[in-house]
Amino acid sequence: MSWTRHVPVRGPALLYAGLLVLASVVVPQPAARADDSRVETPVATSSPITEVVESVVKVKVPLPDSVGPHPAACEWLSYLRFRHKDGPSASASADRILIAQPGVLEGAGAFDSVARNTIKAAAAKGRHIEFWALDRRSNCLEDGTGLRAGLAAKDPHVAIDYYYRGKVVDGAKFAGYQTNDQVKWLQNIGLEQTVRDQYDLMVKELPGQALRKQKVLCGGHSLGGVLTGFFAVWDFDGDHATTGDAGYNQCSGYFALDTSIQAGPITVDGQVPSIPQIDLGPAVVKAGLESGIIPRTLSAPAVINSETMNLLAIAGLAARVAPEAQSDLAQYIPSGFNQDTTYRVLFSKNLAAFVAGSPTIKDFKVTNSAALGALMDDNSQPLGFIQASVGFFDGGKIADKDFPLPNDLAKIPGLELFSRFLGNEKKAIPDQPAGPLYTWRNYDRVGALDDPVYKSKDGTPFTTAAKEVTDVHELARSLSEHPLDFTEHYFPTRMVTDIQLSTSPALFRDAVHKEGLTANPTINLLAGDGLFPREPGENVVIAAGYQHLDVLTAAPVQNGGGPEPISVNLADFSTR
Repeated sequence: MSWTRHVPVRGPALLYAGLLVLASVVVPQPAARADDSRVETPVATSSPITEVVESVVKVKVPLPDSVGPHPAACEWLSYLRFRHKDGPSASASADRILIAQPGVLEGAGAFDSVARNTIKAAAAKGRHIEFWALDRRSNCLEDGTGLRAGLAAKDPHVAIDYYYRGKVVDGAKFAGYQTNDQVKWLQNIGLEQTVRDQYDLMVKELPGQALRKQKVLCGGHSLGGVLTGFFAVWDFDGDHATTGDAGYNQCSGYFALDTSIQAGPITVDGQVPSIPQIDLGPAVVKAGLESGIIPRTLSAPAVINSETMNLLAIAGLAARVAPEAQSDLAQYIPSGFNQDTTYRVLFSKNLAAFVAGSPTIKDFKVTNSAALGALMDDNSQPLGFIQASVGFFDGGKIADKDFPLPNDLAKIPGLELFSRFLGNEKKAIPDQPAGPLYTWRNYDRVGALDDPVYKSKDGTPFTTAAKEVTDVHELARSLSEHPLDFTEHYFPTRMVTDIQLSTSPALFRDAVHKEGLTANPTINLLAGDGLFPREPGENVVIAAGYQHLDVLTAAPVQNGGGPEPISVNLADFSTR
């Protein structure tokens, strides 16, 4: 694995363009404050990085009445706290605290690997840092009861029974996935509430602006970089003449994980437009959200919705507890429009197979690890922002996957932008229904002596060792082990519309400290094959072979024996 250290890059245009197109075992006896406004609970983990300890922290920060009726659970802000076992128990005594905002459809659990790897790398330099992976308000709507029960029983069927078959677990029965009418309050959870949530959490957890300014690094992944940019320019006390409360004065530096730190709407070329939005824009969006005509969460009838995000966690659970067992999840989960359509989109070899509805994933024998790989690997998953490089199929004949778009998309004039959003690796699919058991060749077994080197129809290998960086077993653990999920089931549409309308003179009068974007040093940590522009420069690290999620999930030891570059450079930046 190689990388280059090199001016901050331009904005993450393609993520927004594409979006607009379109468990845990918890140790009991938590420690709590006398007023019960904060609860911290240790989390048991099977991570091989044993020197890092994890806890889930919940802090009561009530929403304003203007948000409207909402569940009591949503009065709390939550984050995963990662720290070194030999480090100080009080966060304020740590050498640095990294606070990370997740990307779109992403929760705190997604930061598991990069947090552990970075803390370990910093400890090797004699410094003890913490990593706080934030959950957003909307994550309070997720029901992890079935996943926790499935993990405890080491049986994914227990989770499916809870979510799909009406089985009561720990006295609870799944109430179903929230509908647009049930999440009306999310129309009021947008950009301003999100950055204020981060500010309020930091003030409660780390009292003293001078302490925060000295020890905190602010950053995020994907959309999290844009949220960090808005946080940096925000004035939180409403008095624009004072700056002690400004976002940039709560941080000593910024880190961008396959994104950039910027504040403003995103266009297809990554530039912030100079012409303000017309006043009609915000009014129309507001009316659309209030009426429900504009969906209040980022959701489609299939592939991208709350149920599918939960299915990723269930697939992770199965691959976590029984990686080499033959998967029966597609057969055991009751048939439904979302599941059946999602299977057809993700597992059709070509347009003819999609139209015919045959063969389906149910016609193939695959292990649980292969099922997870098929859902998230860059040689299978068609959406770039869900892709990681976790290995390749093994055990049978493999064919090119030319659906939903052809494998040579990047060669078609005018479609280069789509190829980046959809990933630039050739897609592959098992090609022997009712045939052999397809297994999964993990990232560190690609290119081994026994690798048959599966090739595309153009004669080139689908992948090489240099393109594989994430351990499928650790990805499975991250998807299923945490009390705060890897995915975000109810991403508020208001967040995207706010960002796109953020230059409107009627909105965001407190986003005034534009100097905040450059007031602190920034490190840009980019995926070499990710979604965003990769321009060498000072404080830029480009990790070769990485996809969008790999900057979060990559293994600590890469193919060839080298260290994981994202965490090593982030640790170096945080300990300077």
